[in-house]
Amino acid sequence: MTNNLSVVINADAPQVWTMLREPSKVAQWHGWQAEDLDAEIKEIYFSGDVEESPDHTSLTVHGGDTFELHPVANGTRVSVTRGALDHNSEWAAWDEDITQGWLTFLQQLRFALERHPHGKRHTLFLQLPGPGSAIEKLGMSDLPAPGEPYQLTLGTGEEISGKVWYRTSHQVGLTVHSYAEHGEGLLVVADHPAIKDVREEGEGSLIIASTYDLGAARLDAIRTSWDSWRSENYPTSEPVS
Repeated sequence: MTNNLSVVINADAPQVWTMLREPSKVAQWHGWQAEDLDAEIKEIYFSGDVEESPDHTSLTVHGGDTFELHPVANGTRVSVTRGALDHNSEWAAWDEDITQGWLTFLQQLRFALERHPHGKRHTLFLQLPGPGSAIEKLGMSDLPAPGEPYQLTLGTGEEISGKVWYRTSHQVGLTVHSYAEHGEGLLVVADHPAIKDVREEGEGSLIIASTYDLGAARLDAIRTSWDSWRSENYPTSEPVS
């Protein structure tokens, strides 16, 4: 499994472009809900150094990474090309984490456009310090190929089902029927890769659950099950946000 920063989205290029150029649309796939999400979106996608191509097929965001849109037979291929690495930057050691983030966000973009193009997500987020793989602890190591259906009892005790959305060397994405009132939500679990002189393999993971139109009681039940699992397996970590 490779970390290919490219997805094919079953939508036309103008639809994808809208998701890249309207702040409220970007908020439906970039990152997760947090106090600083709006400010982060503004800095990355709408700073003065952001460059758009006249034909709306290329967007270079703050930091130098470039989105490219290419129409294909079954939709639009969206690729991210990383900008040149500044080895003197304070972020240089974390460059692989930025790559991993784009990988997650591209898949969340694909999901938002294909499954909830007019929806508004509500996310649950966990940042886990390790040790150990969250993918393994949750029982997600042995799943079918992307596109295939699955049924799984998570390490949280929650029984979920849907389809495997994507798999890479450090990430798993699953659609989850019970995470949306209509259709499906998305669960992403990402283990942080090793970084030389910074951390070893298995030191840290993150989890993003994107839910849609759930009632307060159902959302609270999901949050509680994740928080119980977190406190048991990662007692020093912060609660679900």
